[in-house]
Amino acid sequence: MNVADSLRVASALEALGYQPVKAAEQADVIVLNTCVVRQSAEDKAYGRLNSLKAVKKHRPEVVINLMGCLVGVKGHASLKARFPQVDVFSPPSDPGPLIAYLTQDETRALEDAETSRRFAFMDGDITLPLHERGKLVASHVPVVLGCSHACTYCIIPYRRGIERSRPVGDITAEVRSIVEQGVKEVTLLGQIVDRYGKDIPDGPNLAQLLHIVHEIPGLERIRFLTSHPNWMTAELLETVAELPKVMPHIEVPVQAGDDQVLAAMRRGYTANDYRRLVAQIRQVIPGVAIATDVIVGFPGESEAQFQHTYDLLAELKMDVAHLARYSTRPGTVADRKMSDDVPDEEKWRRFRLLEDLQSEIAAEINAQYLGQQVEVLFEEKVKGRWRGRTPTNKLVFVESRQDFRGQVIPVTITWTGPWSMQGRPAQFTQDLIPALSSAAGQAS
Repeated sequence: MNVADSLRVASALEALGYQPVKAAEQADVIVLNTCVVRQSAEDKAYGRLNSLKAVKKHRPEVVINLMGCLVGVKGHASLKARFPQVDVFSPPSDPGPLIAYLTQDETRALEDAETSRRFAFMDGDITLPLHERGKLVASHVPVVLGCSHACTYCIIPYRRGIERSRPVGDITAEVRSIVEQGVKEVTLLGQIVDRYGKDIPDGPNLAQLLHIVHEIPGLERIRFLTSHPNWMTAELLETVAELPKVMPHIEVPVQAGDDQVLAAMRRGYTANDYRRLVAQIRQVIPGVAIATDVIVGFPGESEAQFQHTYDLLAELKMDVAHLARYSTRPGTVADRKMSDDVPDEEKWRRFRLLEDLQSEIAAEINAQYLGQQVEVLFEEKVKGRWRGRTPTNKLVFVESRQDFRGQVIPVTITWTGPWSMQGRPAQFTQDLIPALSSAAGQAS
């Protein structure tokens, strides 16, 4: 079985472009696959781990993976404390945690691309083509077009016009249509999605719209974005907590943590208002994940004002922070009346400080999922791994030969990082049987 496991992890590494080397000291990745059937085997593993300390000391970039029976399936906290030189711990027969670790940058790029796509959609730079929806498991449905709030940095009111809520009939017809084409999850979109129905006399609000969409057969999950602190109501939060199909995932941008900057942005709330809202969301919706947006380098933002934003994110510990460096948009109030006076180099410095902070926070939050079982809706297969999301919108990868597209599968989380998680589905054992049987046949 260990031979089969080693072949499996070698194959997975080669699929990423790695090649074998003769000596561990020459490798970029070292996998120590362990056996504990005899004490001598366990002692040998400990001895090799200790010898690898020197390799890690001289080449810190080397990735060391401890795999197999020594790690087991019940956790590895004591091993992690004893062997800090180990980067990744993998249970028997599961190369997933190592592959997840090695592809962190790719996963982060994927998340960044999705964030950029959302920003572009909200800015009116792209539309969502109808022809691609038939191929999707998760899709977006606009419910509020345009915006009348007019933050000083925002181009939407000038590009997409005033706020207009789509009729309920049009929205439900579109959702039914894409569900019939295979979509399992919809995200209701609006520049300020919480204001849905405000422009329709006696029309439904967003909470009531969620109740209506919730009744559509075949639809598995519902999300909505982007919210605004001024318009998120107790009724809406209670609806999220009440309806099983509405995911415990709230996107509510703060944009800055300094009151003067918020006033210059014309956001309409203070940092303390935002603190109170986050506390309310967490109280009403158990296990909720909260994402926020932040702009650094807004005109006139001082170092002290930026520090207020940094401190707010450090205090609130959001699941995700979509970060952006301020850039002028022709026609906006900020472009006409404010000087873009924060140097680009300084914007980058502030951006990276928040990026590093959020990476630590996200890693800490995601680590709480380790060993937990979560429901994952799988969307597509990427480089031999199925990609899906938890109810809280965490990105999860699993290895399986089965077709998981469009299915909600219970997954036990075996590895976590700031940008994604790796898991083992209930079908994992069945997936291994052909490989192990084949290896056993060759050995015999």
